[in-house]
Amino acid sequence: MDTKFYTPSLQERIVSFTSKDGFPCNLINIRGEKTPSKPPVLLVHGAGVRANIFRAPVQTNLGDYLVAHGYDVWLENWRASTDLTPNHWTLDQAAVYDHPQAVKTIVQETGCQEIKAIIHCQGSTSFMMSAIAGLVPQVKTIISNAVSLHPIVPLPSSIKIKWALPSVRLLTDHLNPQWGLHSPTLVAKLISLYVSLTHHECNNPVCKQVSFTYGSGFPALWEHENLNEATHEWLKQEFAYVPLSFFAQISHCISRGHLVSVEDLPNLPQDFIAQPPQTDARIAFFAGKLNRCFLPQSQIETFKYFNAIRPNYHSLHLLHNYSHLDIFMGKNAAIDVFPLMLAELEKTI
Repeated sequence: MDTKFYTPSLQERIVSFTSKDGFPCNLINIRGEKTPSKPPVLLVHGAGVRANIFRAPVQTNLGDYLVAHGYDVWLENWRASTDLTPNHWTLDQAAVYDHPQAVKTIVQETGCQEIKAIIHCQGSTSFMMSAIAGLVPQVKTIISNAVSLHPIVPLPSSIKIKWALPSVRLLTDHLNPQWGLHSPTLVAKLISLYVSLTHHECNNPVCKQVSFTYGSGFPALWEHENLNEATHEWLKQEFAYVPLSFFAQISHCISRGHLVSVEDLPNLPQDFIAQPPQTDARIAFFAGKLNRCFLPQSQIETFKYFNAIRPNYHSLHLLHNYSHLDIFMGKNAAIDVFPLMLAELEKTI
């Protein structure tokens, strides 16, 4: 997949790191001409995308915005990244092996003992697992978007993931929105045909495949009116391979009503609300009220959970007219959303 960055004035360097189980990952560090005056901020992408998802071709994307406000920005490519080797990952693996090592690498590279994080979707669920298990104590402020501890989905999505997933797993071990452009197998061709017959919301085949893969909306992950034309075209290269091993775990979590682990990995609880969270990080929960991937109630429930443990410490933002990823990719996100995130980053704990 071709990597394109739309901020030539920024300097970037790729810092490779090896996860604790030996899986090769990396961090993209972006800075402006001036030395950062504020702490490192780690940005964590979701499933089936890559770190570049935070750098949409808008006038000011999130990376630009944070650098302009003095932050040292680090974008993590964890094992779900489409820039890395395709693999059958789980949230457990990311929580134990990837995110703690990414945080450790940033601390080693910068010398800063405390950092902040902005986490999205399955980057959010897996990173929240790390935090609750006490595996990323250096992270003191977390901004979580879309979903964290309580994955709640629309009814059609719940039915699809519960009843259709077992049948699909007999035919393939992964899905790939790139099938909208190139269908290499009979299964890919059949899924592409189904999507073309049921999704008529736009003429972008990857956009339609994304909606089929991740939700029940038309589209599911953004409001079309929130995207400029360049971003709608750009997203064709930003979505690719996602394993069904992930969908199997999130289906189990949806049935239980909260995150649970599916592997017996060290230092990871089986149930993530059965004991107090092992983190003192302050968490700001964000949700688009129009989200048709994970309902905004997902973040409301998690905020209630944390607020009951430590009242008036965490915060919740429900964003009108926004959905799932347009919170980061939207043409007006730098006006509507990023200032709220900046205010949360700069709150004194």
